Amino acid sequence: MGERRVIDLGEFYQEVAKLADLPIYVERAKTKAGEGNDIVLTGRAPVWLYLAVAHVLHGVARKLIYASPVTGEVIIFDHNPL
Repeated sequence: MGERRVIDLGEFYQEVAKLADLPIYVERAKTKAGEGNDIVLTGRAPVWLYLAVAHVLHGVARKLIYASPVTGEVIIFDHNPL
């Protein structure tokens, strides 16, 4: 059974996320996520970064959750067979 890992996308860049650096951000997210874990994406980041990371983690993460102070936790997908 996997573990719960929180990835703060706002920590991936300094002041402004750059689309040119997307491959770097994606690799960093994959490394932090590992295989078969429940992943929580959070942090101040542009929508395109959230979407790209969510796309890459599909098939890698067991469960993907978006979390913000406004919405709380929102399950994006859950591949837990239970």
